[in-house]
Amino acid sequence: MRVSGAIGLYGGSFDPVHNAHLCLAQSAVSALALESLRFVPSGRPGHREPARAAAGHRLAMLRLALGDDPRYGVDDTELRAAEPTYSVHTLARARSELGSARALVFLIGADQLMKLERWRDWLRLFDLAHFGVARRPGYAIEEASMSAALAAQYRARRAPPERLAALPAGCIFVFDMPPLDISSTVVRRAIASGRPPREAVPAAVLDYIERNGLYTEGTDAY
Repeated sequence: MRVSGAIGLYGGSFDPVHNAHLCLAQSAVSALALESLRFVPSGRPGHREPARAAAGHRLAMLRLALGDDPRYGVDDTELRAAEPTYSVHTLARARSELGSARALVFLIGADQLMKLERWRDWLRLFDLAHFGVARRPGYAIEEASMSAALAAQYRARRAPPERLAALPAGCIFVFDMPPLDISSTVVRRAIASGRPPREAVPAAVLDYIERNGLYTEGTDAY
């Protein structure tokens, strides 16, 4: 079922962007019938270590990876923010821009869902957007492993993708993606050791990394 107007947001450091990021995005667009998907590279995230590569490099790599595919866009607002940002800020800003009626879907991995209650104002997030949760290799979605509060929210909000047509926010949709076991940490380590992971990173991105000396030992970018 095609859901007209549903917008996806996919946040992360993208340090660097790799094929699993792109696969998750493609899977979400297909499974949830998203009209478009915005990648939101983080600036100064409030809940994790700063990115290794500078904001300008991460933005350039992301744009190279996405090319001219009309389904995808990049929101660089957080890269320009002076203060640490949290997902609740990202979603509140997007909701203010899009209005109250349009369906908004925030994409995360299964591993992030399992610790969602640690996020700032986590219950408010459901007032602002749906959650699209990708099943990832090695991360099972099990209520028995959730806290009682998170399990209760998961049971109440889990829904089929067709619900996107009826509500602008508040549901949890789980979708499958191919089992690509890739992480930015592993990619950075491979580059630093002199073994560029050509199977894990788009060729244009890897070429950019090599031309700019990113993630090599002894450089500020690593």
